[in-house]
Amino acid sequence: MRRRDLFLAGGAAPFNILKAQRTVRPSVLFLISDDQSWLHTSAGGDPVVRTPNFDRIAARGVRFTHSFCASPSCTPSRAGILTGQHIWRLKESGNLWSTLRREEYRVYPELLKSAGYRIGSMGKGWGPGDFRAGGWDHNPAGPPFKSFTEFLDQTPAGTPFCFWFGSQDPHRPYELGTGERSGMNPEHVRVPAWLPDSPEIRRDILDYYFEIQRFDRAVGDMVAALDKSGRLQNTIVAVTSDNGMPFPRAKTNLYDSGTRMPLAVMWPERIPPGRVVDDMVSHTDLAPTFLEAAGVERPPAMTGRSLLSILTSRKDGRVENGRHQVVTGRERHTRRRAGGAGYPMRAIRTYDHLYIRNFAPERWPAGDPPDYGDIDASPSMDFLIANRSSSRFQSYYEMACAKRPAEELYDLKRDPYQLTNLAARAAQEKIRNHLRSQLDRILKDTGDPRLTGGEVPWDFTPYYGGGVLSRPVEER
Repeated sequence: MRRRDLFLAGGAAPFNILKAQRTVRPSVLFLISDDQSWLHTSAGGDPVVRTPNFDRIAARGVRFTHSFCASPSCTPSRAGILTGQHIWRLKESGNLWSTLRREEYRVYPELLKSAGYRIGSMGKGWGPGDFRAGGWDHNPAGPPFKSFTEFLDQTPAGTPFCFWFGSQDPHRPYELGTGERSGMNPEHVRVPAWLPDSPEIRRDILDYYFEIQRFDRAVGDMVAALDKSGRLQNTIVAVTSDNGMPFPRAKTNLYDSGTRMPLAVMWPERIPPGRVVDDMVSHTDLAPTFLEAAGVERPPAMTGRSLLSILTSRKDGRVENGRHQVVTGRERHTRRRAGGAGYPMRAIRTYDHLYIRNFAPERWPAGDPPDYGDIDASPSMDFLIANRSSSRFQSYYEMACAKRPAEELYDLKRDPYQLTNLAARAAQEKIRNHLRSQLDRILKDTGDPRLTGGEVPWDFTPYYGGGVLSRPVEER
């Protein structure tokens, strides 16, 4: 069976350990969806959405069950991927609709270009924002191409490449009813525990699924083009999302619904196939992974750690010591609070607990009422607002929109969807204090001005997304 046929059939190519001492550097194909939570792949167990191409990449490589973005907002998440750094180290780039200063921050595509790689991108790269304000003449993810096939055709044989494909699926707005018209049944939807179960929300989730499946088809087309070109074997293919689903209490939040991501990585020449890894990993780990695989030195500023030893091991489950926690953060998303203020948050996530610090609990986490503009306009949000006084649905509205205390703590064994805040309970004092101390130490060690007392820039930096609108959908 040819390699392409093997991929399309979902099979796994044999792992050749003798290739470990190769002289040909691997290429990198990075595929990223826009607003997809970790729950929503068929490989991950969702009973409705179908992601056969994500599943095949996982079958030929590694699927990570505990992968987290740097921030649950498009621009800072993508900045974290490109720079391999926590968002609080990136100044204004920690905000949506910002810029990324070329002279200050090294990004992995440019580092690979300096090492002889050919680079390119298609679709949504870094952003949304103004990359020219940061000194770039093209998107930091790579110069644009009309198609991946065009890029491959222009890349000489034997030249390693680095290509970024950024879909705009499943970002809102959705065409109402596309999911149900495509044949998906709303009765089969697993409504996440942080959303009310109603016909309106079930149909909204189906429309979200429809766009996930469209992204997955694009993934399949690109991998097929890669295989047809004869370069699949020595290419690292990674597929993930930038932040959580665009629904209330998901995207822009530091709960798993906003930060926990699907992630599958294959490299037929080096990665033993068919493995599921439970190590806690961050999107900031991707840049150092790609650089190490290419033999390029990692800049000291990168806070991420390479995943290469995990990827090339033969182990499942928890593989590498020291990967038992991740940290995430958020600053300003849209400008929907008085004075253009954001909602500063930091979190530490372990296997057993999630601890969140809200630095400005006097502010509204979803944006000032009545618009709550940090939540994308949607039928689901309309349903919450319309039923905010209902005894049945009021608690969902409050979880998404009400003010929150300075600290939140969740027991993930008993409460996997983080619905009950235990931070104020005396019985949880020891674990709360321990996690607070751990988070503070990490933030201080990595130079977070929220902890070190340095200049805090995020509420005052330029917002390149235009004026303040009512109930906005974040521009793509």
